[in-house]
Amino acid sequence: MLSRVADAIYWMSRYVERAENLARFIDVTHSVSLDMPSGSTDQWGALISASGDHLQFEKTFGQPTRENVIHFMTFDRDNPNSIYSCLAAARENARSVREIIGSEMWEQINQFYIMVRDATVKPLASLDEFFHQVKMASHLFLGITIATFSRGEAWHFARLGRVLERADKTSRILDVKYFILLPSAHDVGSPMDDLQWSAVLRSVSGFEMYRKRHHGITPKRVVGFLVLDRNFPRAIMHCLEVANQSLHAISGSPEGTFWNLAEKRLGQLSSELAYLTVDDIISTGLHEYLDSLQTKLNEVGDGIFQTFINIDPEAATA
Repeated sequence: MLSRVADAIYWMSRYVERAENLARFIDVTHSVSLDMPSGSTDQWGALISASGDHLQFEKTFGQPTRENVIHFMTFDRDNPNSIYSCLAAARENARSVREIIGSEMWEQINQFYIMVRDATVKPLASLDEFFHQVKMASHLFLGITIATFSRGEAWHFARLGRVLERADKTSRILDVKYFILLPSAHDVGSPMDDLQWSAVLRSVSGFEMYRKRHHGITPKRVVGFLVLDRNFPRAIMHCLEVANQSLHAISGSPEGTFWNLAEKRLGQLSSELAYLTVDDIISTGLHEYLDSLQTKLNEVGDGIFQTFINIDPEAATA
C-alpha cells in the first residue's frame, strides 16, 4: 500500500472519530452546565483546556463563555480541531482515496460534512439534536465501514486511527472531570458528584454498561472502567488492544514482539496498562497519569508516522 493512501485512510478515520467525540464532550458539558450554579463558566474553560487548544481560544475569544466555546469547538473554520474542520479534513482525505474506500463510505462522509457545513450558516433549532445527529452520522459511517470494507491493510489503518483517537479522547473526558467539573472538595460523594460522574459515563455511552458491572457510581470504579476495562469499546485498555491487533496485522509481525518503532511504543504502553491497578493511577494522581498517557499516545502516533508514512530507515529496528 502507498504511504499516501495509508495516511489518508488513517486520518480520515481519526478525524471522524474526533468529530464525534467533540460532539460528545460539548453535549455532556452543556447538560452538566444546566445543573451548575448560574453564571458558572468553569466547565467550559475545562473543556477548552482538555482539548489542548486553549492558547488559540484565548487569543481569539478571551473568556470561555458557553457561546464562545460551542462556536469555537463546533463551527470555527480557523480552529483545525473544530467539528467542522475535522469533517472537512476527513472528507478531503476520503476524496483522495475514493477508489480504495468504496462509494457508500464516500457518500456517507460527504453527507456528514454537508450536514455540519449547512449548520454553520443557519440557526440551530436544537443544540442537543444537532450533536445527536453528529454522533449518529459517525456511527453510520463506522457501520458502513465495518459492513463494506475488505479486511486488508486499508481497513486496519482505518481501525488503528479510530481506536487511538478514541483512547485519547476517553482520557481527556476523564481529565475534564478531574480538573474542573467538580466545583469544590465538599461536593465529593454528594449528589452533584454522582451527577457529574454519571455525565462522564454518558459522554462515552458507557452508563448502562457500567451499571451492568457495578451497582454504585464511585470515582475509582469509573476510572477503572474507562481506563482498564478490556471489554468496553471506549475503554482505553480495549482501544489499545485493538490497535495492537491492527498494527501487527499491517506489519505481519507476531503479537508480543515488535518489528518497528510503532509496535514497540504501543506494546510498551499496552503492557504498562495491563499491570496497572486503579490504586496505582489514583496514587500517581489522576490528572498526572492521564497527562502522561496522552503524551505516550502521541508518541505512538508519531511512531506510526515514522514507520509507515514518512518512512524512517531506523524505525524498523528502533
